[in-house]
Amino acid sequence: MGFPPPSPLLLGLLVLQGALRPLRGDLVFVPSFIRMSGPAVSATLVGGTEDVTVTLAALQAEAGVLPGPACGLPPSNETAAWSLATTPAVNSLEVTVRWKGGPCSSSETEPVPESPCLVQTLLVSAAHNATCLAHLLIQVEIYANSSLTPHASENATVIPNQVYQPLGPCPCNLTAGACDIRCCCDQECSAEGRELFAQSCLGGVFGGDVSPLFDQLCSAGVAQQVPDWFPWLCVQSPLANSPFLGYFYHGSVSQRPRAASQVHLYAEPKDSSHFGYKQGDPIMTLDKAYLTVPQVSLAGQCMQNAPVAFLQNFDVRCTTHLEAYQERDGIINTKIRNGTVGGIVTPKVTYEEATDLGKYISTTETLLGNGSAPRNVTVEEHYVFRWNNNTISEVNVRVIRAEVSASWKGTMTQRFTVQFLSYNSGDEKEYSGNPGYQLGRPVRALNTDRLNNVTSLSVWQPAGRGLCTSATVRPILFGEDASSGCLLEVGIRENCTALRENAVERLSSLIQATHVAMRGNSDYSDLSDGWLEIIRVDAPGAGADPPTSASGICLDVPAQLSVRVLIAEAGAVQGLIQQEILGVETRFSTVNWQYQCGLTCEDKAGLLPLGVSVRFIKIPAQPPRPRTRFQINFTEYDCTRNEVCWPQLLYPLTRYYQAQPECKFFSKKICW
Repeated sequence: MGFPPPSPLLLGLLVLQGALRPLRGDLVFVPSFIRMSGPAVSATLVGGTEDVTVTLAALQAEAGVLPGPACGLPPSNETAAWSLATTPAVNSLEVTVRWKGGPCSSSETEPVPESPCLVQTLLVSAAHNATCLAHLLIQVEIYANSSLTPHASENATVIPNQVYQPLGPCPCNLTAGACDIRCCCDQECSAEGRELFAQSCLGGVFGGDVSPLFDQLCSAGVAQQVPDWFPWLCVQSPLANSPFLGYFYHGSVSQRPRAASQVHLYAEPKDSSHFGYKQGDPIMTLDKAYLTVPQVSLAGQCMQNAPVAFLQNFDVRCTTHLEAYQERDGIINTKIRNGTVGGIVTPKVTYEEATDLGKYISTTETLLGNGSAPRNVTVEEHYVFRWNNNTISEVNVRVIRAEVSASWKGTMTQRFTVQFLSYNSGDEKEYSGNPGYQLGRPVRALNTDRLNNVTSLSVWQPAGRGLCTSATVRPILFGEDASSGCLLEVGIRENCTALRENAVERLSSLIQATHVAMRGNSDYSDLSDGWLEIIRVDAPGAGADPPTSASGICLDVPAQLSVRVLIAEAGAVQGLIQQEILGVETRFSTVNWQYQCGLTCEDKAGLLPLGVSVRFIKIPAQPPRPRTRFQINFTEYDCTRNEVCWPQLLYPLTRYYQAQPECKFFSKKICW
């Protein structure tokens, strides 16, 4: 199948005419351009995807012109070999384009051809009522891959013992009788085929460098500049004794994968509650099952049946569809093992009604529509465990519920928190350190302008479509730089003065505080106990607005809030460094906003990105120690001028080692 290469003029016209940009502010393909070299590609259509039709069309490259946008038309014969599938998600569609034809393979005498066997340009369009909203351009260039039809022998390959010799001179040669792409050491690739990927060869051991000279080898110092002490500490070893031996798993026979029906998915819960809980142990119920609360995994997914670990707090949010929502088993009848033989704790559960449904639920339908029965859903669950030594003495649960229509469609954000408190602690606010701040703890703040003065510094945590109206907030954590943002909907005829005031109000809502705590244990009731006033730099004055005829343009709109926190080391307690805050400054940055039009400018909401960035700047609490005459004259001991120096070589024995208190580490020094 020899197709002519795509016309460069066609791709240029697509870029100039805006086919790669969204035609509407709230609907866009991510990404908007894909270079396809395999049998299938996927993209995400983000925005209001309700009642949106997605179609596929083929563009004629040889014509050299861009046809007019045509959405919602039936597929033509040119797209008969392609399939288009859509999978709905939260406020988005997963669009997959797949080649239905068979693999184009080459002959045995030409493992890797120089020209592609399939060249085509596809255009995926999203439309609503025959109106084009967004486009996705796909440039197809598929090369013949002889690896799809290998002529390999059925004889088993004898794998050598990798303890004594490498797996092979070319570990990336995975297919017998065929050329593996990007494997430049594969002898089955022709010289012409290897030139196609010569600039993208696989590196390291997997790419064929199975016996490199490692830096500590004495013979490696001959070919490169080394320090004077290198002959004293280098390693004498033959090249056959490579440190990469055993890099691959040792074994001559690979086990057959177990069938899905033979995989044991659920192990018997390990119950150690009779002898007391340890930190990280799962909390058990009387039915010999784990106490579970929904939690967020490392991949960002919400796990409904995640065990609660002893002495491990968390605060998570999960998003689910209302039509797919299922009520969890209530905890009111659950009996929890307290950590002693036969000991049981019954949770005390209190229920509350949610006052602001818009905080939890996002939908375009009206609340409690006519003729629909209401139902209750859980929007928040807060667990407080009181612990004493290695046992649980009390469990309090606060459940917040909301009443919605049974036919209501939309997304709901649920919040789940678990907190462990000592049995003799009160309801006072937790410290962020004692006395200095601990890394990862919230920055303590006060607002002296209101009665309930305890507050916090926050950054946005967008959800759903990323709009500011539905974004939640999370506290700023000490020592952790952060940046987040949300999208503010703006009309083409928006009043610029009102837009600036709205942007400043939303950005200022993140820092609703007048003072921050210098230390992690500053007393909220005593303003003189290490509380620092926040330095605020007001937004710069707006320039002259454009004439009223220039709709959709606003100058000097505050769109970025920068928060700079100065921190320093303030001493040590039992050998542990204590850090404190020296000052906090907030500053606005402005942008010139202009309404973005597609092929036509419609009176629909555009998007203005608002952002906030937090930066912790560490400054020296004391001036650095002056250098001695020895350090000035003998530069080979200066760590800033040499790759290796004595303070680094003997680092655990120096005063710079702060991983453990000196009293605990002294015994290890004696053993050495």
